[in-house]
Amino acid sequence: MNIIFAQQKDPCRYIKTPSGYLMVLRQGDDVLAHIENLAKAENTPSASFTGIGFAAEITFGFYDFKAKKFNPKTFKKVEMGSLTGSIAWNEKGPSIHLHGIATDEKFNAFGGHILSLHVGTGSMEIYISVNDKKLERKVEQPLNANVLQLNCP
Repeated sequence: MNIIFAQQKDPCRYIKTPSGYLMVLRQGDDVLAHIENLAKAENTPSASFTGIGFAAEITFGFYDFKAKKFNPKTFKKVEMGSLTGSIAWNEKGPSIHLHGIATDEKFNAFGGHILSLHVGTGSMEIYISVNDKKLERKVEQPLNANVLQLNCP
């Protein structure tokens, strides 16, 4: 059985569960791209997700409200102690909002809004809980921030 798995060139990245999906990503995978691709392929109305795993590289962004942009900072070879996020839609397609906490080999922790994330040695597990209502994000002014919209009665 190990021989068959070793010969498999592109193992599946997610399976259906009763509440949504379980995604297992591997070294080099672009986490945001895989979540976006799942949302498109499965026509996910909206979802929330959590995850853990190893990161080769992660870029956090701290939003500068005066400049109306993220100030990025990149870390390499970290462990994701926590990932949490949501899937909604905008005019361009799936809109992924992702935050997390990463720790280095000295147990220093870094966290915030995630701009990019690639899996390191090992894997990353992401549990996606699908909602039945389609949710949208729209850019709101004056902050130029992408905000989840609620259709309240």
